[in-house]
Amino acid sequence: MDKLRMMVVDDSNIIRRKIERSQQGGLFDVVGTAGSGVEALALFGQVDPDVVTMDITMPQMDGIECITQLKARKPEVKILVVSALSDKATGIEALECGAQGFLCKPFDDVKLNGALKELVGDSHV
Repeated sequence: MDKLRMMVVDDSNIIRRKIERSQQGGLFDVVGTAGSGVEALALFGQVDPDVVTMDITMPQMDGIECITQLKARKPEVKILVVSALSDKATGIEALECGAQGFLCKPFDDVKLNGALKELVGDSHV
């Protein structure tokens, strides 16, 4: 079965690498990483991911705005918000903009992969 294509968006290089490493031999093929919403939008068309992990607090363009624009371009893309902002209002706002899941930082690989499996459903597990 083909792996799903994943793009990782986070302004922290440490978090981007942690998510990338967690996918080695996993369900997803990381096809691109971006350090900001602006970078993510530029990369999105080139790598055409099925799944995006999205930070909320980033320079230039925050995750909420980026989610809105990504969903406008590809409504079927699945977005998992990965953020230290654990307040419910931010999570709800992200979900209202089109994200399908929310994972609070800090996280471990088990939590991340569990959230990603839940995101894509049983069809890809």
